[in-house]
Amino acid sequence: MSHGARVVRTGVSSGGPAVPPPVTIASSSAGSDAELMDGGYFRSCAGMLKVAQMISLLIAFICVNNSAWTDYSAYSFFQIVTMCDLVMILFFYIMHIFRVYRNLTCVSWPLAEFLHYLIGTLLLLIGSIVAAAKSYNITGLVAGATFGFLATILCIISMWSSYKVSCITESTSK
Repeated sequence: MSHGARVVRTGVSSGGPAVPPPVTIASSSAGSDAELMDGGYFRSCAGMLKVAQMISLLIAFICVNNSAWTDYSAYSFFQIVTMCDLVMILFFYIMHIFRVYRNLTCVSWPLAEFLHYLIGTLLLLIGSIVAAAKSYNITGLVAGATFGFLATILCIISMWSSYKVSCITESTSK
């Protein structure tokens, strides 16, 4: 074994300026870091699930808002919960589309999204049960409560898939 001098080839000559390596452009369905938007998230299961949640929450809000109320406190709570959930789901949807989570690493985004779904789904379930109980067979209120239950089911599916993904990535990274 000889421990003599070794030659290391760097690709840069000592006589001239360093030439940067050629830039390769990655083209994938999820997009590269240079792109502003993640086009693959639109077509992903999580993205379509968020859109379905937002649509069902908006329909539930419109149905209740355009009906004759029988109990002001029950339906105002239902409207507040549906709009807050809609705004938060829209926030997380925009955050995923524009990849904000990559720049703001001080926040655990999967945990924040999971806690949002946990609290929001519980409040939406309570609001939907109360709205269904106080509807007195008024069609708009029954439809609003039905879409509230549909949004609750979609939120449970999203929460389960978020938990499943975070557990799988947590266990495989160790």
